[in-house]
Amino acid sequence: MANIKQIAELSGVSVTTVSRVLNNHPYVSREKREAVLEVVRRLNYSQNVNAVHLVRGRTQMIGILLPYMNQPFFSSFMKGLADEALKHQYNLIFFQSDYREQEELRAMDMLKMKQIDGLIIVSKAVPWHVVEEYAAYGPIVAFEDTGEQAISSVSFDHYNSYMHALNYFIQRGHRHIGLTLAREHSFNSGIRKRAFRDALERIGEHPRQEWMFYQCYDISKGAEVIRSLAGLKERPTAMLVSGDEIAAGMMLEGRRLGIRVPDELSIISCENLPLADALELTALGHRNEEAGSLMFQVCYRKIINPAEETEKHKLPFQFVERASVKLME
Repeated sequence: MANIKQIAELSGVSVTTVSRVLNNHPYVSREKREAVLEVVRRLNYSQNVNAVHLVRGRTQMIGILLPYMNQPFFSSFMKGLADEALKHQYNLIFFQSDYREQEELRAMDMLKMKQIDGLIIVSKAVPWHVVEEYAAYGPIVAFEDTGEQAISSVSFDHYNSYMHALNYFIQRGHRHIGLTLAREHSFNSGIRKRAFRDALERIGEHPRQEWMFYQCYDISKGAEVIRSLAGLKERPTAMLVSGDEIAAGMMLEGRRLGIRVPDELSIISCENLPLADALELTALGHRNEEAGSLMFQVCYRKIINPAEETEKHKLPFQFVERASVKLME
């Protein structure tokens, strides 16, 4: 098998120049680069990647921990992450956990064993004190407000964004308001429920448990929510819905049951993906692609310079008025 010294001799350059070409170093003339690559092709040379990683001290891989790959909310981050990874010649390795703690720990163990250079946590089940133990082994960036913890984060302002949407309902005369969420006891769900409770208390109302729905992720769950509402003696006039697919399921099943949006039920969706525009949903949106891009950048900065300060970023929300909220008389 050919080695770097042989390639240098055959291409008429130094071993250092060959190394720079193989590692895509920018400061090599076009002529020398082409000469080296021609010899590499002729000899069918391939690098020992593990040896390269050992020398560099980096794997050029970042782990992405998320519960599901097939949900629009999570997959919408991927373009921002992937574009940044491509710019920096990094590969992404995905850990789909289904919120199983053992799977999440497997991703963190790969960071501990130096099999990845950093870890981006989009959503998790393990408690923060466990995550903090692994932060000693490499950069971790969370898509959640990490507060005083020494872990970098990129997050959305869930409290004020939900308060804005709820006030929009209230200003249009709605007092009977329901809510759908994903996980009932997650950190972000706790913030959203607090905003929900505070907004209702200001108008002398309180959350009604029969109008609150959890584990809402897709169209089928949206249909299930509307069927539950249809069976109630008293129904909300408005629902703040945790995703566009859930809202779509509610609208489609509602049409079948005679609960039309917005005439019988007003909806604000909380993603504002292209589906919301197609369905004319008033929507609360966040810049998911921007968040993915920023999470990679924060992680990369910490890989390049481990002494880099912990970063905390909170991104603004958007609110788009469409046709899914009725003005009450």
